[in-house]
Amino acid sequence: MKGVSKVEAMMCQIEKEKTMLAERVSALSDEIKSGKAKYMRLQADFENFRKRYDKEKSTIRSDSEAEIIENLLPIVDTFESAKQQAKLETEREKNIDKSYQGIYKQFVEIMRSLQVTVVPTVGKPFDPSLHEAIAREESNEFREGVITQEYRRGFRLGNRLLRPAVVKVSSGSGNRKRWPVPQQSVGQQGATDGTHG
Repeated sequence: MKGVSKVEAMMCQIEKEKTMLAERVSALSDEIKSGKAKYMRLQADFENFRKRYDKEKSTIRSDSEAEIIENLLPIVDTFESAKQQAKLETEREKNIDKSYQGIYKQFVEIMRSLQVTVVPTVGKPFDPSLHEAIAREESNEFREGVITQEYRRGFRLGNRLLRPAVVKVSSGSGNRKRWPVPQQSVGQQGATDGTHG
């Protein structure tokens, strides 16, 4: 019987080891599941971080571009003011003006390539998100709320307003009330096609 009790003892030992191994496998399985869950959370956190980083990077770049372009807008104003005030009499003055207009045209092309556009004004309805009204006037030509004159151009960078257009708005009160044929203000054509009107 010694042999039988020895076999039973071994069986009992094997059963204990089997139970311990099953518990260990279960614990390892739980650790693996927990590790997978942690890994998935870390992966999701990293993906969210990457998206936030990309968005912040894009915002910083967009803000920097906008700031640089805003600082260049006075150059546009200066060119346009000089063009309006120039009284070209001699051939030399006309050649100098032609050179300046060539530089201005290049500048306008660069602005266009950066997706800078002019805010539409004369003949368009006043929009406080795009225009700054500094005067109102009665008009037989334009209905109430329609822009009659542009004092300073407004500009956009994509969908972002860089500078509102400064305008005069019709208060209506004329005999004839019709929607006007859109017109461009003096110099408005220049920023869109590189020429001056």
